[in-house]
Amino acid sequence: MGTDVATTDRLLRAQWLRLREWLVELDDDATAAPSVLPGWTVAELVAHVGRVMNALAVAQPDDGDALSLGQYLRLATQQADRVDATARRLAQEIVDDPLGALDREAEDAFAHLHDLRGMGPDVVVRARMAPIRLSDLLLTRLLELVVHGDDLDRSLPAVPGDIVLDEALEVVSAALLEVLTGRGAWDLEVVEPRAWVRLACGRTPLSAEAVGAAVRPRHTSDSTPDLTGALPLL
Repeated sequence: MGTDVATTDRLLRAQWLRLREWLVELDDDATAAPSVLPGWTVAELVAHVGRVMNALAVAQPDDGDALSLGQYLRLATQQADRVDATARRLAQEIVDDPLGALDREAEDAFAHLHDLRGMGPDVVVRARMAPIRLSDLLLTRLLELVVHGDDLDRSLPAVPGDIVLDEALEVVSAALLEVLTGRGAWDLEVVEPRAWVRLACGRTPLSAEAVGAAVRPRHTSDSTPDLTGALPLL
């Protein structure tokens, strides 16, 4: 992936601030509402966003072999039940001050990120699941904020403002495409970044029409591939 640590760090901070500004608009009725994620309330989704940031705060330097971004995402898909349970538990724990809890998580995350960046240009860190390059861990955090920002946007369409920053969406879209093409002999390009991110992350049901609206062959002589079994990536 061509995005460097400094760029992803900048985008992560900007995307976090945009999401945090949007969350101010929520009231108790909104957070109690069901989200677009089956079985999740908006409050649980908000709590999960804090957990997303906490992953940076707990990462430590590691001398192991780093997983690639694609390998790490594959591992993450195996943790769905644990993620669900943790989100529900955290939502209960922070119910009295959810935004304050998120602010503390973000403050700790960015302070620790500053320390990690001081250890080298792209150190290997031990994340919750496995060792990974700091650049890729940052990409996973940006990916989570983009995807869940879009989830929140779709869950509460009456709340004004677009949560997801265009540049962050572009970077995440490109990273997901790189993961996909790394798993198969496809030469594809993104048609519409948001449609592709939703499809790649299981927010849009897989169909030929959905694939065609999201990605296309780079060469017009090629046909759109059957991505059954390759998607979703997360």
